[in-house]
Amino acid sequence: MARNEQLIRQHKIIQVLERRRYGATLEDLRDTVVDELGLGSLHVRSIRRDIEALQAAGMPIITEETQSGKVWKMSRADTGLHRLTITASELISLSMGRDLLIPLVGTQFWQGIEAFWNKVREQLPAGVWEHYERYRRTLRILGVVPKTYEKQQGVLKTINRAIQEHRRLDVEYESTGQTPRKRILEPYGLAIFQSSIYLVAVEAGIGSDVEPQERLRHWKLDRFHRATALDDWFKPDDDIDLNSHLGRSVGIFSGDQPVLYRVRLNAKAARWVQEEPWHAEQQMEACQDGSSILSVPAFHPMEVIPNVLRLGADAELLEPANARQWIADQIGQMGARYQKTKDSAPSKRVRNP
Repeated sequence: MARNEQLIRQHKIIQVLERRRYGATLEDLRDTVVDELGLGSLHVRSIRRDIEALQAAGMPIITEETQSGKVWKMSRADTGLHRLTITASELISLSMGRDLLIPLVGTQFWQGIEAFWNKVREQLPAGVWEHYERYRRTLRILGVVPKTYEKQQGVLKTINRAIQEHRRLDVEYESTGQTPRKRILEPYGLAIFQSSIYLVAVEAGIGSDVEPQERLRHWKLDRFHRATALDDWFKPDDDIDLNSHLGRSVGIFSGDQPVLYRVRLNAKAARWVQEEPWHAEQQMEACQDGSSILSVPAFHPMEVIPNVLRLGADAELLEPANARQWIADQIGQMGARYQKTKDSAPSKRVRNP
């Protein structure tokens, strides 16, 4: 049994009681906890002990006699869960954060976000809410693609449980262009990148002679066909630091060692890259002819190449040579394809984008 299983179980009890306004019997709580945590079995006595521990810690859990028997519920009195006090400015900041988390729609995380948001709305004075709505009409969050993981909700719950309990995962994963195959993963955390959720995990038995931080890989949630939490625990490596690991990459790729990419930018492109940096460790060197040389560490060519291509003729990838050659080959093929279109289509004036 995982050392923190009791803590996870108690947190689940709090979640259940928070969303059940009229309470739940011990048997209802036991069945819900077993179902949502995927446990094999659980005795009612364990639920009772967990509730007593939560009450001793100060959680406002009370009992009430109903027609269906004794139920346990969260007290709504001011002596327990205090009313929120929030300003319009704080509400605006909270709502902006909520918009940025739209990729979590369909997951248990979004359910918690929405539950908290609704509590805030219920307790706000009318004047504060009206001021917020007037201000919010002038402010929009763009660039967040509305994507839902509702179909993967079960897989995500299993993954999240495995992360908390340090369980190995038996998964069926489909890499791009390959048939799905079984893998055993040791999960460390989740990351959101460009509206997609990724599991940061080590594949068991792969590269055991490699430094722990370099063994981490990113597994896209969309490509999981199934996931099962095994009754097989692993000891997390103390040398693995997710903040450090994720902060080293331009995007969501990972690898053994980063490669330095050097890009020549004209003055206009250099200004754009200064306004929207590609990487926290990028460096810009000014040249005498007015251009600049951008140096960026990256683990994969696709972390840098799309950024270079979107700048068009204003940017030129200098190094590494293999990535430069790849761009040259692609431009040649694209040029031939667009030339065919030009020869076969009637001439029309195209506005410069």
